[in-house]
Amino acid sequence: MKNIQWFKLFLAILVILSFSAAGVGIALKSIWVIVLSLLLGFIIMGYGISLKRKDAS
Repeated sequence: MKNIQWFKLFLAILVILSFSAAGVGIALKSIWVIVLSLLLGFIIMGYGISLKRKDAS
């Protein structure tokens, strides 16, 4: 793994930030922030997994 896949790294960072935003939403007791950030995190993660499957085949 000498080559860094920058787009996938960017997606992974977005997923981490999204789930961190869910933690902030919990602290703020804002259901909308929690739901939206979790939904966004799972959508981005699913997209990243689909990209990984396409690269493997």
